[in-house]
Amino acid sequence: MFDAHTAGVYVIAVTPFTDTGAIDSYSVDSMVDFYAGCGATGLTLLGMMGEAPKLTHDESIAVVRQVAKRTKLPVVVGVSAPGFAPMAALSRASMDAGAAGVMIAPVPTLKTDDQIVTYYRSVVEAIGPDIPFAIQDYPLSTGVLFTPGVIKRIIEENPSCIMLKHEDWPGLEKITAIRRMISNGGLRQISILCGNGGLFLPEEIGRGGDGAMTGYAFPEMLVSVTELIQQGKRKEAHDLFDAHLPYLRYEQQAGIGLAVRKYVLKKRGAIASDTQRKPMAKLSPEAIVEIEWLLGRMVERTGLKL
Repeated sequence: MFDAHTAGVYVIAVTPFTDTGAIDSYSVDSMVDFYAGCGATGLTLLGMMGEAPKLTHDESIAVVRQVAKRTKLPVVVGVSAPGFAPMAALSRASMDAGAAGVMIAPVPTLKTDDQIVTYYRSVVEAIGPDIPFAIQDYPLSTGVLFTPGVIKRIIEENPSCIMLKHEDWPGLEKITAIRRMISNGGLRQISILCGNGGLFLPEEIGRGGDGAMTGYAFPEMLVSVTELIQQGKRKEAHDLFDAHLPYLRYEQQAGIGLAVRKYVLKKRGAIASDTQRKPMAKLSPEAIVEIEWLLGRMVERTGLKL
């Protein structure tokens, strides 16, 4: 289910391409099976690391339809757009194709609290109040700053808002503030799934996050760390997290992060090609050597098989 009680790990899926840049339908299926096998609770398509702007509308819907047909996991679709018309069209078509809900980031031009609240009010008017949606709070990318008070206003005004995709950095105090509002009865229940590539996952879950929504190439780690923290096994969670951290940090580099992630997903058999559509960043031979060395260290510490 994709609702206000959603928890676990929603993997931000890559978009698989063939070596020539076409949508790779075979790898779409293998990728979905891979994520499900890693214990994912749901999948998020066409996110910022899914190369969504490089797809046509028809390609986007074809991917959503194929994934929804392949899995019983809930599928959330990133539908952020500069205008409301394409956002509404993609939202409705995605729901018709089998999506469970959508995720929407603000446009970068929003500067005040009132502008942000008004924007999401207009979003709901455009896509319809029947489509569940997540706020994507990612100021490092959008430049838009959400205070806990603004998030509260958006949630109160829009019953179809059921999730916060928390991706502020640092943003731990924001999670605490929102959870405190909910526990005090000042705000209805809402799911909080966290991004940031998983870099702060143990702390985010400890502060009240319900899980992760990110695309790390080893989603089974995200699943295990989330479960361990929720079970009160903090040391075990951090021991596992620490073993992944050197490579996790490398994958989060601006510019080449997606190239790194696709390289490793190909290596793990999730996709057949690590091709990106242009414009793109390529891995140098030196970068590949570094990745392989980091993966080797991780395998030694965790026993993972690539």
